[in-house]
Amino acid sequence: MKITRRAFTLGLGAALVAGCNNGIGSPGAARIDARVDQTLNSLYSQYPSTRDLAQKSVGTLVMPLVNEAGFGLGGAYGRGALRVGGATVDYYSVSKASAGLQIGAQQYSHVLFFMTENALTSFRRSPGWAAGANVAYATLTEGQALAAETTTSLAPVIAVIFGQSGLRVGATLEGVKYTRIIP
Repeated sequence: MKITRRAFTLGLGAALVAGCNNGIGSPGAARIDARVDQTLNSLYSQYPSTRDLAQKSVGTLVMPLVNEAGFGLGGAYGRGALRVGGATVDYYSVSKASAGLQIGAQQYSHVLFFMTENALTSFRRSPGWAAGANVAYATLTEGQALAAETTTSLAPVIAVIFGQSGLRVGATLEGVKYTRIIP
């Protein structure tokens, strides 16, 4: 049986879309909130210094589970909640597209800590906020401290990615977009 490029591309696209289904689905807000609570509890217990970061922030966007897959072209998807003062104020999805030399799949959680009112307001007013130069990525170490704290302490938005599983390797150009949703 001979497989055409078109059939291969359509099959790959279907596999990527299926791989990005994170299972949060239609039960809606209560399920997303439960996963957000679980994710924050896990983050704070594994990396206690993130509690201080959360207390200094004016809001947090928590994405409990982001699924990412790629083979040449790639994508990622997840759903989560924006919390201000400990209460959920909105729900968001994250979508990511990538192109380049890549192969594999992975899952991870991530939290955006909004450190200024201006950054949070800009995020909430945007119809689709793209992560850009105003986001600092903090890496977590098993020593339970945030790496590069001097850099991240001045950033308006700090992203913490943790709980990675799977393997995705390559060099790509990527774009990430957060969009308000109604669960």
